[in-house]
Amino acid sequence: MAHNSEEEKKEDYLFKIVLIGDSAVGKSNLLARFARDEFYPNSKSTIGVEFQTQKININGKEVKAQIWDTAGQERFRAVTSAYYRGAVGALLVYDISRRLTFDNIGRWLNELQTHSDMNVVIILVGNKSDLKDAREVTTAEGKALAEAKGLFFIETSALDSSNVTSAFQTVVREIYNILSRKVIQSQELQKKDSGRLANGKSVVLQADDGNQETVAETKKGGCCSS
Repeated sequence: MAHNSEEEKKEDYLFKIVLIGDSAVGKSNLLARFARDEFYPNSKSTIGVEFQTQKININGKEVKAQIWDTAGQERFRAVTSAYYRGAVGALLVYDISRRLTFDNIGRWLNELQTHSDMNVVIILVGNKSDLKDAREVTTAEGKALAEAKGLFFIETSALDSSNVTSAFQTVVREIYNILSRKVIQSQELQKKDSGRLANGKSVVLQADDGNQETVAETKKGGCCSS
């Protein structure tokens, strides 16, 4: 599909980010709060995959975050696994009031790393921090797991908006920072041998319609390695 040239100029970067974790940990409400500042107390479990796009300005550059909300139920996991491909960021969510959702973090992390095409910026999110009296997972436990796995960490509440924007922005900013460093390194190498590397002026990270060529192009530049 052809795109309006003016629209293409407005968008500097496109990052695919996935929301993963057990069913009913609040993934859909985190996305609703971030994208539309809405909360649905009686929301139903996501069927399959849904996504929203949100624009974020970083250092004068417009970044479009394409955020995919994946179903947490076991029976949908075979359907959604393909949507991990091309993801450059992930929010790995558990419910602080349900220890089982925290215990399953390792499984989700393994699945993400198995299906992702490149190293992904991951933030561990302890959601429903408003449920203080029902807490089963301490903040210290969340921090310790994140540190052990090399992840960012934050506790959020989609209900009262606490840290929701920060969670998404942390991932997007880190992806942008990694990409910027790689572009600068690439430009420095160009000065030595302009014929060996692409100029890196237009970088889009996505995997729409199975477009592996775009992803391969960004990997060739060394984007998003840890």
